[in-house]
Amino acid sequence: MKAIVVRDQAAGTAGMTLVERPEPPAAINDVVVRVHASGFVPTEMEWPSTWTDRAGRDRTPSVPGHEVAGVVAALGYGTTGLSVGQRVFGITDWYRDGTLAEYVAVEARNLAPLPGDVDFTVGASLPISGLTAWQGLFEHGRLQAGQTVLVHGAAGAVGTMVTQLAREFGAYVIGTGRAADRQKTLDFGAREFIDLENDALEDVGSVDLVFDVIGGDVQRRSAGLVRAGGTLVSVVGPTEVRPADGVAVDFVVESDRAQLGEIVQRVRDGRLRTNIGDIVTLDNAVAALNPTERRKGKTIIHVRP
Repeated sequence: MKAIVVRDQAAGTAGMTLVERPEPPAAINDVVVRVHASGFVPTEMEWPSTWTDRAGRDRTPSVPGHEVAGVVAALGYGTTGLSVGQRVFGITDWYRDGTLAEYVAVEARNLAPLPGDVDFTVGASLPISGLTAWQGLFEHGRLQAGQTVLVHGAAGAVGTMVTQLAREFGAYVIGTGRAADRQKTLDFGAREFIDLENDALEDVGSVDLVFDVIGGDVQRRSAGLVRAGGTLVSVVGPTEVRPADGVAVDFVVESDRAQLGEIVQRVRDGRLRTNIGDIVTLDNAVAALNPTERRKGKTIIHVRP
């Protein structure tokens, strides 16, 4: 099969190459998915799991990409809940070869059924962005209706999901980003926009929940905006500063079949819009994943029509 691999951590995405690899076997409780579309998160190149196994041993050349939409091609021994020929989408294990390939082996529990009226491109755009937003807001942020949420990187793949879900559940959303992100942020449902390069972040006032995908100085300043009892949620690693009278939570997204079902149902009924930028073929993906311009949404790789 065709697959994109990485070998050199220092090279990052620039070290990606398209190669021929053996098709993966289906281990116990696995399914093999015939990949139709794949998502890729640029920060994967910084994750230890891209380069080493759980014991810290080198596992390169490894296949990146952890979001998949496709069709079940084979079942491993003992696999239940899915069937050959079924349309599925979900997240693959961080420490296993990923989805920038024609086939991928995935634990069945990490996949959810993909309804027939949701195309594979949309399906591949949802798992990491959608689950990160869902878990950050509801599991870790304990969002309540009427609260104010500050969403950093609000025009990005995760930020647009956070904004829409928070609005649906009755929150007042303030989005941040660069000046060019203003209209997109408002279009996805934010009530206010803060230009991080030209506006004073502190003018936001007190908020109940900060959802941070940026880190660094922005995160440190945001901690001071969290009112008593509020939460700073980070997806960029442990927080350096905690709110004085609130809590700070950093988390790594986890696969959840029921939550994937909630997310895809919202796409089907129009409550949730995707934020897809470039759509490229697997043959052209290496160049697309090394962009010369800033990404304007999630890049999706079409592996099959």
